[in-house]
This record gives sequence, C-alpha cells and structure tokens, in this order.
Amino acid sequence: MTHNAIQRLLLKRFALAAATYGLALLLLWLAYFTGHYNDSLAGVAIGSALVVISQAILFALFFSGCNLRFSDPSLTEAQVLLGLGWQTWLIAHLEEARGEFLVFYVLVLLFGLFHLSQRAFVRCAMLVFFSFCAITLWDGYHFRLHDPALSALQACILLIVLAWLVIYARFVQTSRQRMRQRRFALQAHQDTLRGLMRQLEDLVATDELTGLFNRRHFLRLATRELNAMEADVVHGLALIDLDHFKRINDIHGHAAGDQVLQAFAGVAGACLRDGDVLARYGGEEFVVLLPDCNAESLTACCERLRIAFTDVELLGLNVKNLSLSAGMTLLELGDDLDDALQRADQALYRAKRDGRNRCAAAWENVDA
Repeated sequence: MTHNAIQRLLLKRFALAAATYGLALLLLWLAYFTGHYNDSLAGVAIGSALVVISQAILFALFFSGCNLRFSDPSLTEAQVLLGLGWQTWLIAHLEEARGEFLVFYVLVLLFGLFHLSQRAFVRCAMLVFFSFCAITLWDGYHFRLHDPALSALQACILLIVLAWLVIYARFVQTSRQRMRQRRFALQAHQDTLRGLMRQLEDLVATDELTGLFNRRHFLRLATRELNAMEADVVHGLALIDLDHFKRINDIHGHAAGDQVLQAFAGVAGACLRDGDVLARYGGEEFVVLLPDCNAESLTACCERLRIAFTDVELLGLNVKNLSLSAGMTLLELGDDLDDALQRADQALYRAKRDGRNRCAAAWENVDA
C-alpha cells in the first residue's frame, strides 16, 4: 500500500475512535443529569473539553502526516492508553452506574486488538484491572462503596473478561503472523515463478547455439518495429548467408560448423549498434534489422560485417577463407515484412550467383 492509502486508512480508523468518544461523552452527560455522576458541572465540562482537545491533537497529527515520523504510524498504543486513562477518570466519578460503564474498557482494548503487540496488549489489560481495583479499594478505604460485594463481583467479572481478551488477542496475533508468513512465502513463490517465466521466454526467443534471437522472435520484433514506424523513417533489412558452410561441415565436422556460427554471432554483435536486431534465421542464414537506417548506412554496416568475418581465425581449426554473402533491402511505412524478406532473399541470391563474399542490394539496377 502507498503512504496515501495508509494515511486514509488510519484517518478512517481514527474517525471510528472519535465517534466512540462522542458516544461516551453523550453517556457521560446523561449520567450527570440523571445524578449518577459524582462531579460538578464545571468538572464535567472541563473533562469533556480535554477529551475534545486530545482528539483534535490526534487529528492534526494524522492530517498533517506527522504520525509517519513515529515507529508506529497508527499511534495505537498511545490512543489506547489515552482512552484507558479517560475511562478510568470516568469510572472514578461513577458510583452505582460504575458497572454499566465497564464495557468501555472492552471497547478501548478491542481498538488495539489487531495492532498492539502481545506484550503491549497484556500491559494495557493489567493497567485496566489494577486501575479499577485501585479505584474500588480507594472508595472502600473511605467507606464510599454502597455495595462492597457488588464491587468485588465487578472486579472478578472484569478479570475474567480481560483474561479472555488476552487469550483471544494472542490467538488473533498468532493467526495474523501465520497469514503474514504464508503471504511472504506466496510472494517468494510468485517471484520465483516470474523468474522461471522470464527464463522460459528467453529460451523460447533465443537460439541455443549462438545466443541470438531465433526466427520466430525476430519476426515478432520486426513486426512491432514496422507497426511503430513513422512516415519519415526508413529501416534496413539484410539476409546474410555464410558461404560454403556445408563444405565446412563435411570437411571439418559439425563441431567446426557450430564454432563458425558462434564466431559469426560474436563478430556481428561487435559490428552492430545497440538498437539493431540480429537473429539466426535458420541453419547458416542470419537476418539483421537496422532501425532508422538509410541505404548508405545499411551498405556500410553489411560491408563492415563482411570484412570482419573474413578476418576471423578459429582456435584449433584450420578453416580458412571464411566469407559471407548479404542481400539488403529497405523498409518504409506500410511495407509488408514478407515482401521485404523476399526482396532481401532475391538480393542474396544475386550476391551468391555473382561469386559470393559480397553484398547485393534490392534497390540496385540488376541490368546495369
């Protein structure tokens, strides 16, 4: 989740807590007017004002984003302690209606059920029990308890409820921890699966011997480039065939032929630009796509590649006179890829017919 989403969630959570405070204040004033609250009107007003001020301060922290500076941006423990303190102050001024207002202790603790750590929740529960017991003992010491047996029963009921809440909170937190671990494990599996998918895509798109793109992936990339072409852009396309490759296989073996193919891939990779696309088209035939390229640049690139390949020396093999032939054509907006490949193939045929080890262009005048 983003910081903004987290802040919106925390603000909604704070609004729920503030609404609970508003309900408690209404009940406080109702207890006062019915004679069950043992304090003056000024005391009730001051206490209510302090509650409103405390909530206004918390709202300012959340609204300004200052809460993000704390280790716990939700400020859950601070809000719970504040609520417990206000509830204890309320309980201390109640007499016969004290038991009815004990339910607010439970509401405050439930607010921190999912966000407080186990130790913090136990600390808050113990604070509730000892605060209520201290108020009861203080009133008993000053002989202000109307029914000591009822007060003792209230303390026992509160202890049982708090113990149940602690056990339930532990169960909830343990379940959340397990869910978190499973979510992390699932995320790790998903990352592993994505990595395997990327490896599979690479295997599907790559020629195993040369490490170049295969024919299928080249056609996909070339089609994408054609679809994205602009009106004033021209691409270069060349089909390259290694001369006398079958003779190399027959004389020196297929391992030597594989080494020749790998040597060409290395030489071609060094001669091309980063954005150029080179693929093994099939057997000893390769295809090159040069985006944003004119006739002069395409010819210069293919000639540079042809010359570099003739200078290749294979380690441990006495294979000499390596050469290649290339057929070149240009791609313009609206051009068909199959037609362009056919033009390049015809130019390649002319290059091989005219003696090999040369580059022929589809735009050349054949009759010249």
